[in-house]
Amino acid sequence: MRYAFHDCVLDMETFVLTRAGKPIAVEPQVFDLIGILAEASGDLVTKDTLVDRVWQGLAVSDATINARLSAARKAVGDDGKRQEIIKTIPRRGFLLCAPVNSNDPSPSIQTSVATGTVRFAQSADGAPIAWTSEGSGPPLVRIGHWLSKLDRDRASSIWGPLIERFARDRELIRYDLRGTGLSGRGVALDGVDRYCDDLLSVVNASGHDRVQIFAPSQAVPVALAFAARYPDRVDRMALYGGYVQGRRVRDLAPGELDTDTAIAMIRAGWGVRGSVFMESFVHIFCPDATPEQVQEIAETQKATVDADAAIRLRDAVDRFDVSALLDRVQCPVLVMHNADDAIHPVAQSQLIAQRLTNAQLLVFEGRNHIPLPQTPSWVQMMAAAEAFLDA
Repeated sequence: MRYAFHDCVLDMETFVLTRAGKPIAVEPQVFDLIGILAEASGDLVTKDTLVDRVWQGLAVSDATINARLSAARKAVGDDGKRQEIIKTIPRRGFLLCAPVNSNDPSPSIQTSVATGTVRFAQSADGAPIAWTSEGSGPPLVRIGHWLSKLDRDRASSIWGPLIERFARDRELIRYDLRGTGLSGRGVALDGVDRYCDDLLSVVNASGHDRVQIFAPSQAVPVALAFAARYPDRVDRMALYGGYVQGRRVRDLAPGELDTDTAIAMIRAGWGVRGSVFMESFVHIFCPDATPEQVQEIAETQKATVDADAAIRLRDAVDRFDVSALLDRVQCPVLVMHNADDAIHPVAQSQLIAQRLTNAQLLVFEGRNHIPLPQTPSWVQMMAAAEAFLDA
């Protein structure tokens, strides 16, 4: 039997635990403990059950049990403070709170999440890309982007309303960016071509020959590169807050956040609730966020990717440059941007619209890079995108 959860696979026949495709060394008791929790698949496992099955009923101290739990959490990429995978229920027991799949961990693996089912597509370099779909109608792919996680986005106050709107009259296909969320961790993050391959693997896995695309932020250059490489697979694209050239390769506008400053802020306070650095970082991305949304973003940071990977990802997407591919994009494109976006200047969207042969540009009054449902620009963005995709 094999159990797959989060980015881990536990093989009960070979006694091997892998995380993000890499073997993790664990003691036999720790392996057995993880196996018992995985077997329960989200159901509560009492302390007495653990003692009976891991220690064969021998008397063991709470300190011993806690030490094995701590080792188990470390092995699966969790810790006692976060408890995002292995959770302690005080005076009750323990449970594995990540969705568990007991099938063979191949590209067809499925796990339940929110209103849909998570599947895994395999990208060209072997990276597992977690994706899901919901709704019915014309297929629309929301390209994976920073700070999304399939098992959190549907309930998010930021992304949930967008997902609900798009899935109302369409089959909405969405996936987690490589190296983040439920997609495989520890994979290569460099080069826009890898992200193009990820998108292709998801489109192929969905069974659709041709799709529409919604792409925000750093997903925009991926969408442009994909449409240039596979013009017969794209019907039309709605792009929001994107760019042609990342910060590392373009001349920055006065006052624009540079990559090194962003990385320093990530290193100082990634996912730390109340961190001045991280609150400042969030407010640059969405200055109109409520305190609850700021907290939600900080919690999503922790759940989506660790600080080291976030730094690698930030550096990678800031090196994207698709300027040489724009002339090859032939499908209809709607380009949208907030006028006072501090992350990527509106000039980048203007450049996209100028260079494409079949594009229209909409600039909204607003200053948020992350679209916030309570703002007028979000309402305008959704109305424009839906009308364009329905055309």
